[in-house]
Amino acid sequence: MEHPSAAMAGLPASGILNRIDRTLGVTVEMAAALLVLLEIIILGAGVTARYVFHAPLIWSDELASILFLWLSMLGAVVALRRGEHMRMTGLIARVSPETRALLEAVAVTASISFLLLILPHAVEYAEEEHFIVTPALEISNAWRAGAIPVGIALMLAAAVFRLARFGSRKPVLLALGLTAALIALFWVAGPALKPLGKLNLIIFFVGIVAVNVFAGVPIAFSFALATFGYLACTTSTPLLVMVGRLDEGMSHLILLAVPLFIFLGALIEMTGMAKAMIQFLASLLGHVRGGLSYVLIGAMYLVSGISGSKIADMAAIAPVLFPEMKKRGAKPGDLVALLSATGAQTETIPPSIVLITIGSVTGVSIAALFTGGMLPAVVLGLALCFVVWKRHRGEDLSQITRYSKREIGKLAVIALPAIALPFVIRAAVVEGVATATEVSTIGVAYSVVMGILVYRQFDWRRLPAMLVETASLTGAIIFIVGCATAMAWGLTQSGFSQDLAQAMANIPGGTWGFLAISIVAFVILGSVLEGIPAIVLFGPLLFPIAKQVGVHEVHYAMVVIFAMGIGLFAPPLGVGYYGACAISKVNPDEGLKYIWGYVAALLVGLVVVAAIPWISTGFLKF
Repeated sequence: MEHPSAAMAGLPASGILNRIDRTLGVTVEMAAALLVLLEIIILGAGVTARYVFHAPLIWSDELASILFLWLSMLGAVVALRRGEHMRMTGLIARVSPETRALLEAVAVTASISFLLLILPHAVEYAEEEHFIVTPALEISNAWRAGAIPVGIALMLAAAVFRLARFGSRKPVLLALGLTAALIALFWVAGPALKPLGKLNLIIFFVGIVAVNVFAGVPIAFSFALATFGYLACTTSTPLLVMVGRLDEGMSHLILLAVPLFIFLGALIEMTGMAKAMIQFLASLLGHVRGGLSYVLIGAMYLVSGISGSKIADMAAIAPVLFPEMKKRGAKPGDLVALLSATGAQTETIPPSIVLITIGSVTGVSIAALFTGGMLPAVVLGLALCFVVWKRHRGEDLSQITRYSKREIGKLAVIALPAIALPFVIRAAVVEGVATATEVSTIGVAYSVVMGILVYRQFDWRRLPAMLVETASLTGAIIFIVGCATAMAWGLTQSGFSQDLAQAMANIPGGTWGFLAISIVAFVILGSVLEGIPAIVLFGPLLFPIAKQVGVHEVHYAMVVIFAMGIGLFAPPLGVGYYGACAISKVNPDEGLKYIWGYVAALLVGLVVVAAIPWISTGFLKF
């Protein structure tokens, strides 16, 4: 996670700039916090009207979707102003102060360059959407699409103010010159790049992304710059289309679960439910080496799939477990690495949105996918438990109190309302009370009631700060998803997906050769495309090939999902890893030391699942 550097804390900006910056910041934060609150109210009202009064509000999802795009863009503004967009700072931490100041300035100027380049196209996109009328509210879609140019303009202002706060002009001028020179170089080189064809994919989506990421440019802007450069310099695609793909990536209704579960996680902590739950779990496994790490793996298995979003699942778990784990000496880097690994481990647990997507685009039975997904996740969970056991063999437990059965029983009674929360949420989805998007509002309502009536702990004064924090984190996460979706579209338009499918179909080795190359391909694809875009692009192409070479479609689905999950949650490109870091408030660099052991365990578990089809298909006959 980006933190304000020493270079940013030098000489103060002028008084008028400070006042404008503060006014802008407070206004945007208030608006973003209000939007979080409105989303909770609107979705909660939708559930109540439909389930209690049997009079569904046909406009609730549409209004929530409109407001969500505004929330995501304003949240991204708050995150940029606070320096909370995800980025890698490993290189920055190892260079001289002068070079560090330059790289810090480049991180800002690179972001400014993208915002300046995309802003005219964002305005044009909003103007084009003016002619579209929404079906339920019957208003112009420009009310929704306008969030993109407004958010980009506000981010541009926030980035300029960040640049103005640098203590020295030299790195700022150097960064501006370097950024302008690189943009001009690629612009001039455009005619020479076009004939290179597929080689441009390496130049932009590997080279440009890697250089930006390791130079400390925020991940979202690294993806966005590479995509913009590829489309502008090597294709004739109108750049208006990139804004459309950015909009598409940020507008999936299922992503609405992200801010609501982030807020729910903060609410659980504030009401004392988290403390009660942790005390009980610690009493059960606290005397075991690595006990709370096992709890984290199990907790992610239990709650996974409730929201349909792994980021939302992690947001519900991390705030509950991490504080106590840190008190017991757990390293923040190890915690975020394990959290990220559990995100990959639990990708197949229903009702997973990835499973639903596979079923919808390939024709595989969703019920069969739901049945087949439970046991493979257990296999990968056991692999992670082995790493936890190995790493905590020497943990000092001399200061840890072992609880009596009576004490454990007492703590269980106290924690029961808190422990019941995941089951209440899952039951609401299974019984059809609420959709995966809406269900977090039930969790919020439940937590408020428990906090006020049962735990008698509810600090109303903390709510505004919690809402702003939720908006900032949402903006940082959803903006990455939007930029990654635009990058995925750019890859698709290059013909890369068809070429890959054809190459995989010609791999020697029959079933095992096809599975092996599928694992390698989808680990790579997962790191750049995420689960849903990759499945939509490659599922219809590859599942028929899998069937031809004798791989059961449910078995192949599990292999593909886990491979993509490992790519999604592994650095340096995996978006999920940065989402885990954002939720945990841990610098991404801290997790790099620890995550590779967990990734290795996940790969071993994946090989076991791939080699033994029964793990995925054994229960389908029952």
